[in-house]
Parts: sequence; structure tokens; C-alpha cells
Amino acid sequence: MKPEPQAAKASLLSAQLTTLQLLHLREHYEPLAAEAARKQLSHVDYLAELIEGELHRREQRSLERRIRAARMPVLKSLDAFDWGWPKKINREQIQNLFRLTFLNDHTNVVLVSNVGLGKTHLMLALAHAACLRAHSVRFTTAVEIINTLTAAQRVGSFKREMAKYVRPTLLAIDELGYLPIDNGGWRRPVPGHQPTLRTRLDHHYEQSHF
Repeated sequence: MKPEPQAAKASLLSAQLTTLQLLHLREHYEPLAAEAARKQLSHVDYLAELIEGELHRREQRSLERRIRAARMPVLKSLDAFDWGWPKKINREQIQNLFRLTFLNDHTNVVLVSNVGLGKTHLMLALAHAACLRAHSVRFTTAVEIINTLTAAQRVGSFKREMAKYVRPTLLAIDELGYLPIDNGGWRRPVPGHQPTLRTRLDHHYEQSHF
């Protein structure tokens, strides 16, 4: 039995939208068409609503990919940071970092404090904020970088491994104070040395250029 012409058209349209990866349109064009008819929306308004939904779906998928690629162990936000500890933290300066202008300026940021004062939380929050702003991010530890690149150098894959760290817009390096470095004493310089912002969480703020 041959399908009805309308059903055949719907089946073909669904296949075409799948091929074009317009998955939101595929799932919503029929219910939104019925809603548009009830509301007496124009064809342009109907199409605009479909395209807005498709755009939102793609933006969400892109964000999810950036977050996965960042390899953050947990998601943190600035809103969840405990501003009551340390008491001398320069809140205004920290909040200013979340404008992310240092990325456009190609400037490094170094958070300096004793253990347990929130450096990792702030770094994770910065990394998450950068993902939300469509920047590529890689979160790692100093030990992981050193061990990975030392091993890569031994097997001749140094450039490939280094690219994983220099390609992202933001490279967030945690645990700079904990360095059980390989006995070979890895000393290879990292390219792209930039001016640095040093922010003390438990004292005053200072900016220095190297």
C-alpha cells in the first residue's frame, strides 16, 4: 500500500533534515506549525522560531563539547565562591578577571596564596566562564604537563602533545606548588611567554611584567 502523499512528504522532509543535521527542525516543525496556525503567526515568524530553536540547540551542543574538551574535574562558578575566606581577598580584582579581557590581551594570570584559600575554585570558575564565552579551554595540573611532555619527548611525540596545551585559548594550570617532577628535571621551555598578572588571594594585588 502506497503511503499518502502528505505522509510521504513528511518522511522525505524528516530524512532531509536529518541529513542536514537540522535536528531541532526535524523534531519541532510539525508541532510548531500547528501552534503557528492557532496563533495566526506569519510564515516568517514560524520560520524564525524554528531557526532560533535550532541555533540554541547548536550553541548548547558546542558548549557541552567545550566543557568536555576542557577536562575540568568539576564545574565551579564565581557565584559559589566563599568571599568570607580569605578575608583580605581583593574581590573587585578577582571579579574583574571574569571579564576575561586578559585572554584578548594575551596575558597570563597567576593566583598566589597558601593552601586552601580557593585558587582551584577560582581557576575552575574562570575556565567554566571561558567555555560559556565560546573560548577553547584546557584544565590540567603542572605535574600532568611535565610528566606528559617528558614521556612524549622520549618517544618522539613532543610536538603533538605540546599542541594540546598551546592550542586552547585558555590553559588553566593547577597545583603549581606541588611538583614531584620527573628525575630527568624537565626543562623544556613552553612557547608564548606572556606578561603576567599576579593576584594574591590573601594579601594585596600586584601586577608585574616579565
